[in-house]
Amino acid sequence: MLSVEGLSVDIAGTSILRDITLDVNEGEIVCLVGRNGAGKTTLLRAIMGQLAARAGAVKWRGAALTGLPPHLVARRGIGFSPEESEVFASLSVAQNIAFGTWTRPAPAARAQARVAFAYEVFPKLTTYMARGGAELSGGERKMVSIARALALDPELLLLDEPFEGLSPAIIPTIAAGIASIRASGKAILMAESNVQHIPDYVSRICVIERGEIIFRGSLAEARADPLVRQVASGLA
Repeated sequence: MLSVEGLSVDIAGTSILRDITLDVNEGEIVCLVGRNGAGKTTLLRAIMGQLAARAGAVKWRGAALTGLPPHLVARRGIGFSPEESEVFASLSVAQNIAFGTWTRPAPAARAQARVAFAYEVFPKLTTYMARGGAELSGGERKMVSIARALALDPELLLLDEPFEGLSPAIIPTIAAGIASIRASGKAILMAESNVQHIPDYVSRICVIERGEIIFRGSLAEARADPLVRQVASGLA
């Protein structure tokens, strides 16, 4: 589905990503693990077209995404929930979630089904539909952010630090939601800095350090790899 080939990205003249290559296949959960500042967010934003590449390419089902603006990347079938959630404060929960159907239009019945699925993943949001985005807690904003991305009806969902900064009480709700998304058959590329939050059911792990991929393999292989253990010791 998604193929990142030799991607390099500079920000303000500083090299952030160097020759990144990875892929995500149908129905997979690929977890990108790295310290804060390792380049995880930069990679996800480059895939979404929010940052320009200095070199390399991003492809979606064989067609180039590189150079497309974010709204056209979203219309290809890629949803994005950013680390800071970026919920619209002036819109209600219902309006925030419906925004995904405006970004990637569909017939009314299909759009309603997409929104319904978002609420199925996070049923607690049905009690907050009229609440404004500015009135939400951090965990509630995270749920709305992921639900809004789901309303796009994405085939691939990018999740940037879905557990970062959340209270321990809300983390199981977010984890259960991600498990539901996986069960629906959607693929997920998830960035995470805390190894304790990585679900056991992830398909593959890619460890990023200083803008380079230093490991690819299963979670069990990552836990057994001395270099990964050395890097990951500072992540938990």
